[in-house]
Amino acid sequence: MPGSFRKTRNLTLMAAVFLAASCSPSTSDSAKPRHEFNIGWSIYTGWMPWPYAQQAGIVKKWEDKYGIKINIVQVNDYVESVNQYTAGKFDGVTVTNMDALTIPAAGGKDTSAIILGDYSNGNDGILVKGGDKVGDIKGKSIYLAELTVSHYLLGRALDTAKLSFNDVKTVNTSDADIVGAFASPDVKAAVAWNPQLSTMKAQDGVKQVFSSADVPGEILDLLVVDTNTLKANPNLGKALAGIWYDTVTLMKNPDAKGKEARAQMAKLAGAKPDVFDSQIATTYLYDDPKAAVAATTAPALETTMKRVRDFSFSKGLFKGATSADAVGIGFPGGKTLGDSQHVTLRFDESFMKMAADGKL
Repeated sequence: MPGSFRKTRNLTLMAAVFLAASCSPSTSDSAKPRHEFNIGWSIYTGWMPWPYAQQAGIVKKWEDKYGIKINIVQVNDYVESVNQYTAGKFDGVTVTNMDALTIPAAGGKDTSAIILGDYSNGNDGILVKGGDKVGDIKGKSIYLAELTVSHYLLGRALDTAKLSFNDVKTVNTSDADIVGAFASPDVKAAVAWNPQLSTMKAQDGVKQVFSSADVPGEILDLLVVDTNTLKANPNLGKALAGIWYDTVTLMKNPDAKGKEARAQMAKLAGAKPDVFDSQIATTYLYDDPKAAVAATTAPALETTMKRVRDFSFSKGLFKGATSADAVGIGFPGGKTLGDSQHVTLRFDESFMKMAADGKL
């Protein structure tokens, strides 16, 4: 199947971008008011509204309203897009909650999650040949993109079967290679995301034994923006919120316009419209800003981020840190998880709330 969702390159290259959690603050501390901004994105079902919005003139509508320019820039490699944001090439980027924490935030870049776009509700899954339950992966080699949400999902599945990572062997495999690897008779288990997941699941004798639908709300897809840039340019946050809600409202519309919008998003993702629609069905899109605000301010988000943080720390993704508390995570209302003096990932509901209140 064409297209690549949350595309990663060889994960051995990722180690170079994981800086110590105690490193210096973001280099954009001196951010000033600006006119033009760059937002990076990569192909994934829940992120296709962004390039479509540019194509359909929705971005221009909100650019004109706030007198700014927003470039929506595709990066073919997902991890590379996050690396480029961390390095300052982009002002914002589409990213999962785990990767926002382990790459820019753990690297000291003060980052604000301003759009809670969706959560994976079956788009990520664990597949087994010759088995039908999570326990059947015990003793097997599991092919997956290590240190990504696939690794996290495997950990959550192992917990449900009272197993640990010591009971399996992970084999680092990029998403570009995983379909071919799983086609080999010698490979008995894998973790993948769509569209690769759908292709692999169609093989004879393959069963999906666990998916992100079993842990709803834990694998979150976000739009994050450099905090200091956002403070100096609040109209950027307003415009991005306006773009998102205009686009996903259209996307979820059952009429001909909605169908055409989804078809164009499918084309941009390199997928057929019916396949794209099936992937939307396993993606819980926050098209209602009130629901997004409620999810961002709910205690469940803190619970989720604690799980993600603890997993990330256990896998050594906070380089040089002696505690999972080394990287502070801020939530609405002033609540903090971890070091309150070193908050580098912030969940900011303010722009979503403006959309909910009709104040954009």
